[in-house]
Amino acid sequence: MAGTVKYGIIGVGMMGREHLINLHHLRSEGVAVVCIADPHVPSQQLALNLAQSFNWPLKVFSGHQELLDGGFCDVVVVSTPNMTHYEILMDIINHPKPHHVLVEKPLCTTVADCRKVIEAAKMRPEMLVQVGLEYRYMPPVAKLINVVKSGILGQVKMVAIREHRFPFLVKVNNWNRFNCNSGGTLVEKCCHFFDLMRLFVGANPVRVMASGAIDVNHKDEIYDGKVPDIIDNAYVIIEFDNGSRGMLDLCMFAEGSKNEQEISVVGDIGKGEAFVPESIVRLGTRLKGRDGVQTLTAEDQRIKYDGLHHGSSYLEHLNFLSAIRATGEQPPAVDLHDGLVSVAMGVAAQLSIEKSRFVTIEEVMDENNFKSSA
Repeated sequence: MAGTVKYGIIGVGMMGREHLINLHHLRSEGVAVVCIADPHVPSQQLALNLAQSFNWPLKVFSGHQELLDGGFCDVVVVSTPNMTHYEILMDIINHPKPHHVLVEKPLCTTVADCRKVIEAAKMRPEMLVQVGLEYRYMPPVAKLINVVKSGILGQVKMVAIREHRFPFLVKVNNWNRFNCNSGGTLVEKCCHFFDLMRLFVGANPVRVMASGAIDVNHKDEIYDGKVPDIIDNAYVIIEFDNGSRGMLDLCMFAEGSKNEQEISVVGDIGKGEAFVPESIVRLGTRLKGRDGVQTLTAEDQRIKYDGLHHGSSYLEHLNFLSAIRATGEQPPAVDLHDGLVSVAMGVAAQLSIEKSRFVTIEEVMDENNFKSSA
């Protein structure tokens, strides 16, 4: 695609405005945000203020359909609340004018809805759809992925990811306080980590076992008479079809942590670790032992804006723009299938907590077990 690539952003809450800022920092690459859609007037105004400071005139719509019908943009970024993704994606895919799409994670809140989006997208091969699982672009994580791919750790056997962080932020109308809106914490938040596990082990998930609860956060909050039901801590174990295992340790009342994410990948030859936001990678081998462990700094000189996710959103946009400009020769780095599997792993983990048993991926992928929200 030659010339300026024109973007529209559907949903300009916290993450939508983050995309706006990232795209502004990419303006030297020939991009411009030309329109936004959001029914929430305060969010519209905040986005307009940002765009004015960037000297970008914006067309503003209250609904996504009007934005699509206007025909102003080539690419749409979908950064609306999770439970709206399905309807909006179907409207984009079924629209007469083709638009490339970057949709925020999770792809949808249910496996059934993810499947329907995938089926619809098959009818529009001219459209690129990338899912916003951008953690793979964080410099220390990207470095660790390259280490694993190089083979110096040998055959990966175990992946442990610890996320110890602050509670969920306040979002528009508090939509993220309820499972019915977000898909549940292990879908909403942890699809990132399930995606990374698949990358590290190079295999597909088979079985999931999880334990979690709402123990500390949001218990004194009430919205429309309802107390939030999103879990704030969990352990999740995942078995993969090549015999490797993954483990997630999530705590959302752990502000007293030096790092928010700690990732450990162990192969039969060596071990690699990544730390965020410390932005370091540690590498060691069984042969050289503790004294041979190296500590490397991870940075990416291409990043012009760190933002909320340590530069990963910037690199995500750079990568997607490259795929768009390659006009069909370069697939999106994170495709719809990646989005589906990361949601399925989260759904299986949520179900495992609810049922107090192992849950197979096959079970949650079975369309007969789950009714869609259509």
